[in-house]
Amino acid sequence: MNTLPSRLLLSAIIALVFAAPGHAAGSYRFLHEITVGGEGGWDCLSVDPVGHRLYVSHATKVVVIDTQTDQVVGEITDTPGIHGIAVAPKAGRAFTSNGKENKASIVDLATLKTLAKVETGANPDLILLEPSRDEIYCFNGGGASATVIAATTGTVTATIPLGGKPEFAAADPAAHRMFINLEDKSEVAVIDTQTHAVTARWSIAPGEEPTGLDIDLAHHRLFLGCGKARMLVLDSTDGHVVANLPAGQGIDGAAFDPGTQLAFTSNGRDGTVTIVHEDSPDKFTVVQTLKTEVSARTMAVDPSSHKIYLPAARFEAPVAGATGRPKMIAGSFKVLVYELAP
Repeated sequence: MNTLPSRLLLSAIIALVFAAPGHAAGSYRFLHEITVGGEGGWDCLSVDPVGHRLYVSHATKVVVIDTQTDQVVGEITDTPGIHGIAVAPKAGRAFTSNGKENKASIVDLATLKTLAKVETGANPDLILLEPSRDEIYCFNGGGASATVIAATTGTVTATIPLGGKPEFAAADPAAHRMFINLEDKSEVAVIDTQTHAVTARWSIAPGEEPTGLDIDLAHHRLFLGCGKARMLVLDSTDGHVVANLPAGQGIDGAAFDPGTQLAFTSNGRDGTVTIVHEDSPDKFTVVQTLKTEVSARTMAVDPSSHKIYLPAARFEAPVAGATGRPKMIAGSFKVLVYELAP
């Protein structure tokens, strides 16, 4: 019926839809936990959405989980002091950063067997694929440098001084750039991936001590988990701060899901995840504080299922007057899984 009141009502509805800040439907809720067990600590984890695998660092090995069933299906051994895992699908390989031996392992993805090891700088930490050149960047926490490895040959193609302690990184293949949080400098360093040179250094003031980092490639936005319980959003074209948002205490990981336009920080001291919606490239809203568990400080998001994964464990109660970290309870290591509810 094409009456004037009907047309006005339809116009009003359309206006409301496009004026609304596009928040993702529903919120995150606990799904289940994946029991891993064993002893020793953990650091980073990586999702391979094409291969349906989650790779979780755990002391001297990588735990491999099928993300379609959320079951442990294998492991990569002999990775002393492992921090991170990078998957290079075209090469059919995974790479691990082994902090205690200053090496990166090259692993066959099909068999999970180690093919070789490559020397890196001191205490390799985060490791990441730069897909446009099919190169692996191994960021050396003790060496304040990045070791660049050709994924197909396993040879070192460059060593890049960073001038600070690298924490997390994110790649923009179209812009030929790699962005690195330098925790001790409160800066983001920018590498030209074609020349293997640092071309810019951006202060993150008023933020400080950046840890987790991820990127929205479509809108050129970097999401930084920072000290003093903040999430910063930077413009990846020039480094200016777009937003400064409240988060939780003890941030180590950060993630962004392009399918939902949600950004996350994992807050290990609070036992929460801060969830922020990108309403527009210049407007961001905290939409949920998800309760997780104390110690769940790193995270990964699966862009195909939108599930988030957080490693965690239980620890002994601190003894009065004792120094150092509480002892982890043997066998309590697990991965917490949360889903986006409708």
